Amino acid sequence: MRGFLTVLVIFTLMGWTNEVFSQNQRRIIQLSGVVSDSVQVLPGVHIYIPRAGRGVPSNASGFFSLPVFVGDSVVISSVGYHRMHYIVPDSPRDMLTILVELTPDITFLKDVMITAIPTEELFKEAVLALNIPFDNGVDQKAMNAEMLALMSRITPLDGRGNYRYYIDQWSNSAGDKFRPIYNPFLDPLKWARFIRDLKRKKK
Repeated sequence: MRGFLTVLVIFTLMGWTNEVFSQNQRRIIQLSGVVSDSVQVLPGVHIYIPRAGRGVPSNASGFFSLPVFVGDSVVISSVGYHRMHYIVPDSPRDMLTILVELTPDITFLKDVMITAIPTEELFKEAVLALNIPFDNGVDQKAMNAEMLALMSRITPLDGRGNYRYYIDQWSNSAGDKFRPIYNPFLDPLKWARFIRDLKRKKK
């Protein structure tokens, strides 16, 4: 059993070595090209090699360039166009330039019929025939001004309100850090007005 495992490991290593050697023997070619449709060049087209997990986009002039191996499958795709596959051939040169023309992927939608109402009277009748529910299920007695004011005083703040209150307090404290805090109870002018008003009320 141990001998069988040893032979299996040896054959596995030999196969892996041959595969690495064959990959190293593959030639590297600089693949360049221009992507366009029948009218204009296409910027932002994805030129991607799934086997290598890398790729480049075409620039504003539709040009791209990237190193590839001989036999690599290059995927060329863009939104609104059919995807294209290109197999890198075994070229005798180290640089290969191609022209890629993508075909638009057109999706036809169903026809929409737009009809006009012939007269204003028919338009008014159509509007009046609409069944629009105006009752939203809210008790109108709970929507008076006194009830809303009471609800605003007793309803606690939610998360957004608490955050806004904290930010306001923090900004005020930062502004009052380098100046004295005003206390209305220590204002002599207000105390003089208060005493004057008391005397007038006694008279």
